[in-house]
Formats: sequence, structure tokens, C-alpha cells
Amino acid sequence: MCRLATLLATATVVLAFGTGSMPAEAAGQTAPAQSLLDACFTPADLAMRPGEKTPRKGQRGFDRAEEPRTLRAFDSVPAPLRGAIRCVKLPPGENLVALTFDLCEQPGEIAGYDGALIDYLRREGVKATLFIGGKWLRSHEPRARQLMADPLFEVANHAAAHRNLRLLSGKRLTEEIEGPQLAYEAIHDNFAKAQCVRAAPEDWRAVPERMSLFRFPFGACNKASLDAVNDAGLLAIQWDVSTGDPAPTQSAQAIARQILRSTRPGSIVIGHANGRGFNTAAALPLAIPKLKAQGYRFVTVSELLAAGTPEIVSACYNLKPGDTDRYDNLATAFRRNLPKATAAKRAGSRGGGGWAATVKTR
Repeated sequence: MCRLATLLATATVVLAFGTGSMPAEAAGQTAPAQSLLDACFTPADLAMRPGEKTPRKGQRGFDRAEEPRTLRAFDSVPAPLRGAIRCVKLPPGENLVALTFDLCEQPGEIAGYDGALIDYLRREGVKATLFIGGKWLRSHEPRARQLMADPLFEVANHAAAHRNLRLLSGKRLTEEIEGPQLAYEAIHDNFAKAQCVRAAPEDWRAVPERMSLFRFPFGACNKASLDAVNDAGLLAIQWDVSTGDPAPTQSAQAIARQILRSTRPGSIVIGHANGRGFNTAAALPLAIPKLKAQGYRFVTVSELLAAGTPEIVSACYNLKPGDTDRYDNLATAFRRNLPKATAAKRAGSRGGGGWAATVKTR
């Protein structure tokens, strides 16, 4: 069972705040003939494509600020929900878990899209929350639209260009937080004009107009950046199950074992879907059927928050307090004088998030 922090927040508050705009269906309204996903995309559009998973370096076409626009209105996060949310304490018998996958993209690259991972989740009807960088949203707009249109997936903010927010302040900090909001809302508004949207009006109304969740790059924050995220109306979402998947040495079997070993009711699991979860797509078919057999149901993070009471802490970390502080110096974070196995894991996680340092690869 997820350990409850001393700060308590009621599920009622979470439900009222956390899910963005999700209007109820009009009474008596007939269901649309097509889902939004079917109306706007063919199976070929959705399917994985060869080479799409591999990040491409030396690509600077998307290294630019977002176009200015007025963001949709929001309220800052209320006091009971401020801080870093690691997992959720659920009522007895509620065996819910939230899978989350990061789609980071740094300056000077176009990151990948793990179509095999997304295709598997769709085939199995497994919900997940996708924390997406602002650059990735723009460089992969067709895929971003597909993820927004799919009711299995919740799209959330993963900063503009995967910079360490602990090291930023002022305008640069604001840009990292607001950039993905600007990108998402611009894509949302452009998508709304597509003719296919008219074929599924109820589904379209269920697509949130703004993102309401945020994940810190490298899992690293300080009080100033955590306050800035909450002031921007975003819940800060960490995790309590780390797959270690940015390390090429972390095999599919090791990822699956880590998920099965560590998952508890209310857990939030972190992986990657941007080409730097090297063996994650192969690990999911090993772990998900076993979790289902144990009675687990997969929900989005917002649904998980609405089902119980979040564990909220005042600092951001991977598995223990302070273990992400090394990313304050990215030039040396992966090149310390370490035992050979640990050094290999850290080197493999370069550019992806680096959770492998505290996850075994056996």
C-alpha cells in the first residue's frame, strides 16, 4: 500500500481540480456514429512506422520559442495539493495503478515515438498518462493529435525542452512551464477546426482544453520551481515505481520484474515512449498481463487522484530524497568515478532521465 504523507488532501478536491475541462454529456443526446479517433485517423495512421522510434540528433528546426497566445484561464493549485505527488492511498480493495510514459525532447534533436508501445496499450485497452515536452508536441503534431483524441490516454506537461528547472529562474523558468501549455492549446485549437472533429462532437468535448499535470525533467525540482508549477495551475506528478528504462542495459525482463516487484495499489509507474525507453515496449507484455491477473486496473493519473488521497512530499526525487540532485551538473552527472556496472547504467540514460542509477539490471 502506498505510504500516506502527513499532508492530507481529500479526493473531492482532487476530483474538482485535477481533470481539466471534461463536460458531462447532455441528457438524452445520441452517441456519435464514430469515435473521434476513428473519424480522424485510419489504422495505418495510428500504427508504428519503421525508424520512428529513433531520436535524430542535429535537428534544430524546432528550437524556438512558442508563438504567443493567451492561455486558457486557470486557478493555482490549492494548498492541500501543493507539492510533489508520488502515489495515491486508495480505499481497501481498489487495486488501481497509473502507467506514465515521458516523451522528452531536448534542444538540437527530434526525439522518437515508440509506436510499438502505444500500439500495445491500444490493443490491450490499457490507459496511461503521457508527459510530453513542448518541443515534442510541435515536432510530432500528427502523433500529438492522435494521443489527444484517444480516450485511453491523458496528455500532460513535461516542460518545454527537458531542462533542469532547479537551475532556472524568472523568464526561463516560466518559459519551460508555459511552453508546453502554449503548444498544447495551439494544437487543440487547430485540431478543433478539422472536419473530422464534427463527426464525433461528444468525444471532442471530452478532450481537455488545457493540461493540468506536470512532470519535472530529471525528476528534479526545488521549492521555487515547485511553487512556480503549482502557481501555473499544474499538479506536480512524480512516481513511486521507476523502471530504469532509459538505460540500454535495462532488459525487458528487468523492467518487467521491477514493475511487478514494486507496484502497489495507488502506484505511479514511470517509463519512456520517446525512443529512450529502449526495452520498454517489450517489457509491457511481460508485466501487464500479470498485473491484470493480480486484479490491477489501469487508470490515468487524474483518475487515480480522484479515487483516493495523494501522497504529497515537499521535494522531488526518484526513489529516495536527494537522488536527483546530481543533475544540477549535467556535465558530470553521468561521468563520475563509479563502479563499472553503475557507470554503464548512467551513461546509457544520458538525455533520457537517468532513473537507472537506482534500479538493478539483473
